[in-house]
Amino acid sequence: MNKLTKILFLALIIASCNTAINNNDNRNNNLAETDQKETALNDTTPKVTGIGGIFFRSANPEELKEWYGKNLGMAIDAYGSSFEFRNANRPEEINYLMWSPHAEATEYFDPSKKDFMINYRVQNIEGLVKKLKENGVTVVDEIEEFEYGKFVHIMDTEGNKIELWEPVDSVFTKMGGETTK
Repeated sequence: MNKLTKILFLALIIASCNTAINNNDNRNNNLAETDQKETALNDTTPKVTGIGGIFFRSANPEELKEWYGKNLGMAIDAYGSSFEFRNANRPEEINYLMWSPHAEATEYFDPSKKDFMINYRVQNIEGLVKKLKENGVTVVDEIEEFEYGKFVHIMDTEGNKIELWEPVDSVFTKMGGETTK
């Protein structure tokens, strides 16, 4: 639920407090919202839940990272920059998006010949890979597990390599390196 939706929902709750009937409706709305959040928390449907990273080729990744840090104020580390944000369904959970330039000669995007690769956060990566294989999607490698999550790569119909990442729920360790995991 975005901020505007929350504000509108709050205004609706305040306005509905004028009568006993509206108070009862308000309780029902709160129960419905709680049920929706519980459903979202318990949902294990294999699917993409967000973007985990944007990786792209650069003629000079170090110079480019320095430029972004100096001119746009991005906090740069050896791998790029990590943006954090809150999960709408679990506000206590911090999620991350990695912005990472790679050398033009990198083989990390192979077999794609494109200059970029998107990393998608997913849930139930095993179920998703099974579904993708059933649908005839090219799965480039096997699921690999690291301390910060599970990864696998697929190809879309236009030859774009896509990285799928199921983060570890309890601990997040920054992604990094030429093998950006």
